[in-house]
Amino acid sequence: MTIDSPARTATPNAAAAKPVAWHSLDPQAAIEQLQARPETGLSSAEVRDRLAQYGPNELDDGGGRSVWEILLGQFGDIMLLMLIGVAFVSAGLDLFEGWQSTQQANLSLAEGFQQGKFPFPKDALAIFVIVILNGTLGYLQESRAEKALSALKKLSSPRVRVQRDQQILEVDAKELVPGDVMLIEAGNQVAADGRILELANLQIQEAALTGEAHAVDKQVNLTLDPETSLGDRLNLVFQGTEVLQGRGKVLVTETGMRTELGKIATMIQSVEAEETPLQQRMEQLGKALVTGSMVLVVLVVVGGTFALGWENFRKLLEVSLSMAVAVVPEGLPAVITVTLALGTQRMVRRHALIRKLPAVETLGSVTTICSDKTGTLTQNKMIVQALELCDRSVRVTGQGYEPFGSLQPVDGTGPVGEPIAAETLAQEAPDVYLLLSACVLCNDAILQCDKTVTDRGKSPWMIIGDPTEGGLLALAGKGNLSQEEWTKRYPRAAEIPFSSDRKRMSVFVRTDQAGPLSLTAITGPAKVLMASKGSPELLLERCDRVQSGVEARPLTPADRADILERNNQLASKGLRVLGLAYKPLDQLPPEANNHSPEPNGSATDPEQNLIWLGLVGMMDAPRPEVNEAVARCRMAGIRPMMITGDHQLTAKAIAQELGISAEGDRVLTGTELERMTQGELEEAVGRVSVYARVSPEHKLRIVKALQHQGKIAAMTGDGVNDAPALKQANIGIAMGITGTDASKEASDMVLLDDNFATIVAATEEGRVVYDNIRRFVKYILGSNIGEVLTIASAPLIIPISQVGGDLVPLTPLQILWMNLVTDGLPALALAMEPASPDVMQRPPHAPHEGIFARGLGAYMVRIGIVFAVVTIVLMVWSYNYAQGTDHPESWKTMVFTSLCIAQMGHALAVRSDTKLIVEMNMFSNPYVLWSVTLTTLLQLALVYLPPLQSFFGTSALDFTELLVCLGFSALIVVWIEGEKLFLRWFWNKR
Repeated sequence: MTIDSPARTATPNAAAAKPVAWHSLDPQAAIEQLQARPETGLSSAEVRDRLAQYGPNELDDGGGRSVWEILLGQFGDIMLLMLIGVAFVSAGLDLFEGWQSTQQANLSLAEGFQQGKFPFPKDALAIFVIVILNGTLGYLQESRAEKALSALKKLSSPRVRVQRDQQILEVDAKELVPGDVMLIEAGNQVAADGRILELANLQIQEAALTGEAHAVDKQVNLTLDPETSLGDRLNLVFQGTEVLQGRGKVLVTETGMRTELGKIATMIQSVEAEETPLQQRMEQLGKALVTGSMVLVVLVVVGGTFALGWENFRKLLEVSLSMAVAVVPEGLPAVITVTLALGTQRMVRRHALIRKLPAVETLGSVTTICSDKTGTLTQNKMIVQALELCDRSVRVTGQGYEPFGSLQPVDGTGPVGEPIAAETLAQEAPDVYLLLSACVLCNDAILQCDKTVTDRGKSPWMIIGDPTEGGLLALAGKGNLSQEEWTKRYPRAAEIPFSSDRKRMSVFVRTDQAGPLSLTAITGPAKVLMASKGSPELLLERCDRVQSGVEARPLTPADRADILERNNQLASKGLRVLGLAYKPLDQLPPEANNHSPEPNGSATDPEQNLIWLGLVGMMDAPRPEVNEAVARCRMAGIRPMMITGDHQLTAKAIAQELGISAEGDRVLTGTELERMTQGELEEAVGRVSVYARVSPEHKLRIVKALQHQGKIAAMTGDGVNDAPALKQANIGIAMGITGTDASKEASDMVLLDDNFATIVAATEEGRVVYDNIRRFVKYILGSNIGEVLTIASAPLIIPISQVGGDLVPLTPLQILWMNLVTDGLPALALAMEPASPDVMQRPPHAPHEGIFARGLGAYMVRIGIVFAVVTIVLMVWSYNYAQGTDHPESWKTMVFTSLCIAQMGHALAVRSDTKLIVEMNMFSNPYVLWSVTLTTLLQLALVYLPPLQSFFGTSALDFTELLVCLGFSALIVVWIEGEKLFLRWFWNKR
């Protein structure tokens, strides 16, 4: 990049300045670009000017919807708006009736109220209560404010040491400006993005930002390509990361929203919340119901007024109000909310925590799972897979950090002979014995067993320290080498710690306490043994011999070439490779505790003339249960994808082992993705299942590309860098163990065990929830359609002049009872139906299919018509029958009761589309039986208890009338069961 004049400070608006690829500049160029002075720091006046220009070093939350906006937004639902209108009209009719009564009695309005001429508006109040409850439920679901940005703010260091005005000061992190010189050391949280000017063994943990678990060794004298990915910018530090080791002097280059952390915050703000499939389907349902209701209302009111005269307009309006209430399933939002909540409880038992209720159903519609690699598909534990020694190759088995497994010799075709016995390792394979000893001795980690762990699914073995060194201790344990015993027998006398320049570590141990089975039986007489591990290429350069069995022989050029070739083979399989060597010494060299970082191979350097032991290939191995989970995904028509910040070879090896990709499939890297247009990426995501070395922007683009193709995408993530993609995805899935607060707050679901298999289990639960929602939707709406048709037919069948002025067979209050209680309780019970056997053996349903798809709409209309026909026949018979009795209004109670009892039979039958009631196990979902019994008793209470009779407008039925109701109700069940038999006969015939 060409270094121009200091454009940053010359630009009045910092946000408009062209972004600079700071990693492509050397330290001096960066200093000149920012007009900085590393020796003295900025002056107070310069800091004030730059603070005014760039703004404070803090993240902007961008605002959001207020509480009132969220609350008022709940009442924009078309069905609730219609109910609100119905309530006002109902209240208006009650007031009009009261006004007429006062006029006829020659009373004033006040006197009319006092004498009870105005009827209590119980219908209107009941409707308003339902509207408020539904609005409150919606508000509680949406009012959880997004806290992803506030979680990001926690990653900002509150105080930081800087060089200003020729002195070292400690200032608030928000006061940092570009051009400041920041001093960092182990334990600090980096407060801004910057270019490293000086360092000493600086290691930074960038997992929260890049997703990489291992510490990053930073370097000063690097100038990188401008397109270098974020995880490979070794000459920069980033806000929100943590200094693990060493110290450094850093030139602040970006602050606030211009940092990499700020860019993530900007992406989070730019993501627009999309409706879930369930919300889209419920909106479609509402529009269909309201449209149908309005058409019927117009037909009844206008057609009835035209046919019967204007004097009957009020009666026809009352009919239309009942129809409008009947068409809206008032209990449906509550039933859906409870169903989703029950789904969340089942998912918690399967280690998935749902943060947003609609996500439960959305999981059932997922077509693509985009998973991170580390910790989700893999164990997040560095496990040794292979050993390469001079005379043998060994495959290592075992799980996690458990010190149990086998050492199986192999050749190019497979296993050779029996595994090496741990008890006779020193005699049978002395070279392997020495290598495992070096793994224990040249190690600062601790492997321990937590005996308090009682969960069978969780290993008690854990590592304190570096995961790579933990893997070496687990390897040694498989050869019966105890860390505790070895460190006692071979106490450490000195060490040369690892550094990013040397890329190796060496320790010196004494052998005088080793006892009769000392390593010196293999190495020869020595008072001190030096063990080294590190980069295979660099460590091999310092070796002149190689261990071959029990002997150390000269290292030939052919040996070197063979070792390097084996190293390349292991690396090509995605393994992280370490080299190990040792050297017997007569005494502890004086340079051991005062080792120069760059000895340049001097004669006094103890890390010379080493004996090569072998290569150790390790990998963050796949979780053993993920293979089966991936296979279940494919069987269920769900496509698994891997999106990782790790290297291409590692990603490819893991993906092929798990079955996510096949041999020869393309792996798309972040650099390649950067050059693609969004159209090219949308074409690529249909073919490529593995993405490596990706940045936060890349993850976001991948999710958008999938969504543009109509896919329902689930995205996993644990770092701050994952938050934008998690928020954009249809289902954002954060890691509960390793996940940052920012990723959890941006997610819809949190994996309590960080396991890919849990995602598949949660997807299964999501499908069960969606199946049950469809089941109770057709249960509720089938009867609602019957109610509407029954009410609409009343003026056509029963002459108004004969009804005595009250034309409506069902009052709004009775309809609310049916919709909330008679329909609601069994619907909740239907939500408890267990999974069908084939729930994960069929592809996901089309993401944008309507709620009425796959025959549900036809079923509702068909059953609704059957409900209506049966009820209308009953209405005609009961009206004529009641006129000859001393309670002529009982026909309305018969219609009301028959509809309610018929729904109980409907609830029993609707559990299965193919099995008859007598063929189903009633106790596989006992809640249905209990709810049917309870609802029937409640309905009888409305009919026979005087206080409820008065409130709901019912009258007691005699035994004959009750039997007639039961008989007509049974006809509904007979019809539904007959349909099942017909369909069974039809398909068998074909």
